[in-house]
Amino acid sequence: MKFPILLPNIFNHPFTYESDLKLNIGDFVEVPFGKAKIIGVVWNEFEREKFKKFKVKKILNKIEIPSLKKSTINFLNWFSEYNIVPKGMALKLVLTSGNPEKKIDKKYYDNFNSKIKENLIKLNLEQKKTLNEINNFNKKFNVHVLQGTTGSGKTIVYFEALKNILTKGYQGLIMLPEIGLTNQFEKTFFEFFGFTPAVWHSSITKKNKEIIWSGVITGEIKVVIGARSSLFLPFSKLGLIIVDEEHDQSYKQDEGVIYNARDMAISRASFENIPINLITAVPSIETFENIRKKKYSMSKLEQRYKNASLPDYEIINLNNVKLERQSWISKEVINKVYFHLKKNDQILFFLNRRGFAPNALCRKCFKSFSCPNCSINLVFHKNKDYLLCHYCGFKTSLKRNCHDKEKCDFIFSGPGVERVSEEVKKIFSSKKVEIFSSDTMNKKSSKFKLDKIINNEIDILIGTQLISKGFHFPNLNCIVVVDIDLSSQGHDLRSAEKNLQLYHQLSGRAGRTGQSSKVYFQTYNPNLKMISDITNKNPEIFLDKEIEIRKKNNLPPFQRFISLILTGKNEKKLEKEAIKFKLSIQNKIYGKILGPVSAPIFKLKGKYRVRLLIRGPKTLRLQNSLAQIIPKYKFLSGIKLSVDVDPISFN
Repeated sequence: MKFPILLPNIFNHPFTYESDLKLNIGDFVEVPFGKAKIIGVVWNEFEREKFKKFKVKKILNKIEIPSLKKSTINFLNWFSEYNIVPKGMALKLVLTSGNPEKKIDKKYYDNFNSKIKENLIKLNLEQKKTLNEINNFNKKFNVHVLQGTTGSGKTIVYFEALKNILTKGYQGLIMLPEIGLTNQFEKTFFEFFGFTPAVWHSSITKKNKEIIWSGVITGEIKVVIGARSSLFLPFSKLGLIIVDEEHDQSYKQDEGVIYNARDMAISRASFENIPINLITAVPSIETFENIRKKKYSMSKLEQRYKNASLPDYEIINLNNVKLERQSWISKEVINKVYFHLKKNDQILFFLNRRGFAPNALCRKCFKSFSCPNCSINLVFHKNKDYLLCHYCGFKTSLKRNCHDKEKCDFIFSGPGVERVSEEVKKIFSSKKVEIFSSDTMNKKSSKFKLDKIINNEIDILIGTQLISKGFHFPNLNCIVVVDIDLSSQGHDLRSAEKNLQLYHQLSGRAGRTGQSSKVYFQTYNPNLKMISDITNKNPEIFLDKEIEIRKKNNLPPFQRFISLILTGKNEKKLEKEAIKFKLSIQNKIYGKILGPVSAPIFKLKGKYRVRLLIRGPKTLRLQNSLAQIIPKYKFLSGIKLSVDVDPISFN
């Protein structure tokens, strides 16, 4: 008997094999492929070519594990179509970290014993009302948004909702936007439930991945806390998906197979016919519009812990306050910080820029350091004494000979967190200062540093955007935004939305235990309306305005964007090929094509980049028209095409 077997590779169709075995859709099998043996899955459709064109090989054996569910197979087929990704690559997302052949001893699942303890945490009236609303909706597929002011106890409410699902024998998936959040979150989870969840992200060991993958498909593991890729685990009885910080841009996978994990989670919940809860303080524009259209249901939490109010805001106009040379902190801010330190408040200086300085320039020859692989400047990291490209990872020393054969005499332009930290340590020399960024919060040190911050052993934090994402610092009551003008620059259509979410999340780190708190914004921009807009305690006012702007200009979520990026090492050849490609497809697609133009970061990892943008109606006809054209077009040697459906960044 013939069977269609999908293999985890670049093909968009299954291969036909034969066997006398009794096989069902979703069964894992081992088959010969070329000279290798490979694991595939019995799929739900045959390839389109006629069988007589090739010799049909035999299936070697069936892998004795539970089958991949038909609902998961249907989701992967849709995922492939929506994101214009080969079906085999969609399956690879399921198989890449697991090993279906590996037999796992049941003792490894003892760590994940899911006996739920009796919980003593009492919900307030608002939380109880919200929980009842969620439980009423959490019966079959439904997208329910839990929007809550930062510090209002959203986590405890959705833990209670998850507990209700687990007691019925189902599995749960909690998605987080950042790996850095998992340690503190895992601890909170254990305190509430009394058992350890499986934690899934790119940095866990191969052995742990195999244990979790096997535990999920056999049903031994009940709860997974994971980053984007956890969405593709082969759950046997998934009952609820929770997407925490649903607005976060980190849910977008922008390398390899490109997809938005939040949107794909909603789709998977739909195919599984299970509820999905989106958790946020400020919804994404897409989510907000779906709430307005009554496509998503919603609950709100507006009361913070101990009835704490959100921080007050104060704007420090740097046009009226002269900064010292090579200084980034005004005397006015210094006085405010001293006031808070006397009250034993923890302080955060926020600057969303890693390293010491974004540009190193020789004052004699005027040459700056730029990345040889990317069209951007190298960032100087003083703590490690090297220049680093934040895109490709290129490193180099600061030592360089000038035109007079002497060493270059460098000046550093602009501040990074290391530079601000250096200044803070000079001003507040008796205080303990710590940098909180992706450079300092590595896997080994993050738990230790978080404990020190929570226990108030750190007086002053210098942090990047990472610090705004879901951390609970009970003593943090003063935040200084060193330069808000940096985050308001650029031409990204989502920049206003991103700033609204960033500064609401950031301010939510302060005053979480009921004490009064303050956020100080340093700015040179005399137009203060932007700051008042993004700090308004009712973010819906801003979101309503932003929706109207998007609607008027036919921007997402009212039209679909698909970004096509061509890359190659030969600049002229690439530009000619991009024009030729556009002319070839423009009358065949179900949408309008713009460009080609040079991408804002024109050179990345040694390759030039040219961008085409397709905009059209929000139907799969746009993707389907592209999916038919792209495989037939033969690009010149050395030129590669990447497809990004619903792009978030336009770099």
